[in-house]
Amino acid sequence: MASRPSRPIRRRRASSVPLSVSLFVIPGLPEIRKGHNLAKRTVIAARRAKIAFESGDILVVAQKIISKAEGGVLRLSTVRPSREAVALGKKLSNDARFVEVVLRESRRIVRSDRVLIVETHHGFVCANAGVDHSNVSGRDFVTLLPKNPDRSARRLSAALCKETGKRLAVIISDTFGRPWRLGLTNVAIGASGVPALVDLRGTRDRYRKLLRATILAVADELAAAAGLLMAKSAGTPVVVIRGYRYAFVQDPAARIIRPAREDLFR
Repeated sequence: MASRPSRPIRRRRASSVPLSVSLFVIPGLPEIRKGHNLAKRTVIAARRAKIAFESGDILVVAQKIISKAEGGVLRLSTVRPSREAVALGKKLSNDARFVEVVLRESRRIVRSDRVLIVETHHGFVCANAGVDHSNVSGRDFVTLLPKNPDRSARRLSAALCKETGKRLAVIISDTFGRPWRLGLTNVAIGASGVPALVDLRGTRDRYRKLLRATILAVADELAAAAGLLMAKSAGTPVVVIRGYRYAFVQDPAARIIRPAREDLFR
């Protein structure tokens, strides 16, 4: 995993909150396969739906289609499980081949009670390293997380800007569980053009009280909002967010990962 940038978290005045934000899907996107030009196919689908992009639009793109376009799909029948994977598979009542893929995608195992929680090579702490059976054809196939989601977001943003002539930001989202809370929510695993974090420390609230600890995970909030329109069965892996005010910057989502020394769960 590349080291996270050392530059300070982007600061913003608290008064720059937008009065309204709109979200809508780009319908009709075809099944994405390895080597497909995702930017071109997204633009074609938008044109067919009579959707015109505007500079400042943020496209939230489901991780799954990024993985498919980049070839991050694996057939379990090609996997030979290790002894560790076989043992964990028996313990968890899971396919040892699936467990082997999870281990390959992991830096370390965080816990293996009931479910396999790992730290991926990216630094994400999540279930099964993001290896997933859903929304991929065939019972024998799984998808993997992109090798470098921030790079994937930068490439897609640049390609979309070239295709449309508009300045478009990209967030790559995936569903994650959270400590202390039930359920899944979408978070940003890759970002380009939009701030990942906005630091409000040093600004004041409406009662003029000084904010001392408030850092907003803006990319996660935008990803979660888009997740409302990304139902697993809906076939809507691209959501446009319009009206959110932001400075167009390169602020990778990797910066959202809490350093291990500050993490109560590592």
